[in-house]
Amino acid sequence: MDILSNLALGFQEVLTLETLSFCLFGVTVGMLIGVLPGIGAMAAISMLLPITFYLEPGQALIMLAGIYYGAQYGNSIASILLNVPGTPSAAVTALDGYPLSKLGKAGPAIFITTAASFAGSCFAIVCLAAFSPVIAGVALAFGSAEYFALMVFGLVTASTVAPGSQIKGIAMVVAGLILGLVGTDITSGTFRFTFGLIELTDGLTLVAVAMGVFGATEVINNLSRKMHDRGAARRVRIRELIPTGADMKQAVKPMMRAAPLGTFLGVLPGAGATIAAFVAYGLETRVAKDRRRFGKGAIEGIAAPETANNAAAQGSFIPTLSLGIPGDAVMALMLGALLIHGVQPGPQLIGDHPEIFWGLLASFWIGNLMLLIMNIPLIGVWVRILSIPYKYLYPCVLMLICVGVYSVHNSGFDLFVVVAFAAIGYAMSIAKLSPAPMLLGIVLGVMMEDNLKRAMLLSRGDPLVFLERPICAVLLGLSLLMLIWPLGMRLVRRVHRSRA
Repeated sequence: MDILSNLALGFQEVLTLETLSFCLFGVTVGMLIGVLPGIGAMAAISMLLPITFYLEPGQALIMLAGIYYGAQYGNSIASILLNVPGTPSAAVTALDGYPLSKLGKAGPAIFITTAASFAGSCFAIVCLAAFSPVIAGVALAFGSAEYFALMVFGLVTASTVAPGSQIKGIAMVVAGLILGLVGTDITSGTFRFTFGLIELTDGLTLVAVAMGVFGATEVINNLSRKMHDRGAARRVRIRELIPTGADMKQAVKPMMRAAPLGTFLGVLPGAGATIAAFVAYGLETRVAKDRRRFGKGAIEGIAAPETANNAAAQGSFIPTLSLGIPGDAVMALMLGALLIHGVQPGPQLIGDHPEIFWGLLASFWIGNLMLLIMNIPLIGVWVRILSIPYKYLYPCVLMLICVGVYSVHNSGFDLFVVVAFAAIGYAMSIAKLSPAPMLLGIVLGVMMEDNLKRAMLLSRGDPLVFLERPICAVLLGLSLLMLIWPLGMRLVRRVHRSRA
């Protein structure tokens, strides 16, 4: 009954015309920002943060949160239609989403990602309401050693998302880890692989790398072959936008598996939507009867990562509000917004400011419902983008890429990074190498190194710390099992063939 009364308090706070207006504004801006490749929720929240100084604390948080999870919905649209992911987590959706659009199934793909996003968000909201203190306590059990093991597990999982040989996937992960070394050593402050370029001291800009190996590479690929307008997308009928019963059946089980996984990984500070999307995708490739479908337009390949990254987006509010520990830069801005209003996040927040906590929770339900209602009618609009002739479409894509990348750091150097990685991405596409594992390697490389060094310092150089801690040992054991399982299965098949 306590939960129901608390939720009633939350809805009482949200169901006012003024608060609903701020929620609608936040999710709308978030969705539009997500559709525009490269801009991202971080930039939108940073620009709108000063406006919140004049709002009530609850209204400010509701609006900023709406931008954040609204962008998660919008991110998938550019990935599916144009192969231009604005975030690393959206890059996972592009692996199967873009092939689906080339097969003329862009409408059903966007419909399923919208439904998956809503389902993942709803599951995380229920967990947030029922188990927030408990889940926050579990997150506290994760130390540097556990985080390192989680990063290893995420990277091993990423090696399985690459279509084709797992060796290629591992090679791309290693390439990403090497690229992640570029910048400043977090311990000694020494510059590494910067080649005297001051622009590289902070490392490679992730958005620039993603835009280069996905979006710009796709433009080059189309220019390198004879281009034809996609006439199949010119006429959009309502029945073409609705997934078939078989499509929905294929999506249900991945969504059920990805929702709890994404919620749990969202709770862990530093894990978040990117790892959740990769791990969920990797899990589906493991449980699928025919793994060869992935990367060619598998429904599971969009349902699982979209469910996981949206569940993680909602779950990331648990450590931020319950512990005062932001999991990423966006959550740090949320934390800052509360502190500006004199509200101290932490274990006492729920007791001291129940109207803020439960009001935000109630706004999640309403905001996600708004996004669902807005997105489904707009599917036809998004799909009609595919009817634009290449000669008009791709210059616009390149312009959006340039604007999005430049807006991150206001750096012209990042545009050269896009060009360089467009060339690298084109070479990778010829060699049938997937850029997604490389992207996760870059994302996790610095965090993995940081947690490894910290764990070794705390254990005074004893590597057995990674085996003595139960959670750490289980994660490393699962990683090893995922690496040797395909080799073991091949060996078993060869033995059976030799006996036959």
